[in-house]
Amino acid sequence: MNKRKKTSTNYNNQVFLENRCSLNELLNLVSRRWITDVLFCIEDGSIRYKNIKEDLEFISDTVLADRLRLLTRYGLITKTSYKETPPRVEYSLTESGKKLSELLDMLCKFGENSMQLCSSSITIK
Repeated sequence: MNKRKKTSTNYNNQVFLENRCSLNELLNLVSRRWITDVLFCIEDGSIRYKNIKEDLEFISDTVLADRLRLLTRYGLITKTSYKETPPRVEYSLTESGKKLSELLDMLCKFGENSMQLCSSSITIK
């Protein structure tokens, strides 16, 4: 993934907003494509890279690896490596990850109910 230039206005705005309220940082994280899907896969029991990749058939290897790194860095999942032949790695939700997953599930339900109401009132001419 390309990193934002640290001299760009977008970068400065993001840093400013994240410093004002940690909710801005959280929203920036969860709004990234595939983050919530990866989190939900791990919650549902897909704990190995291969299983997550199979569940999310259109995610690229690069993006999946990046999202797993981000979720690990933010302490939402843990990565456990087993010294076996062949090597085995498993991911699991931390307590923070479980709490976030519950909140996101409530937001999904809210979105499903609210968006149905909104979309039924939209007329296309």
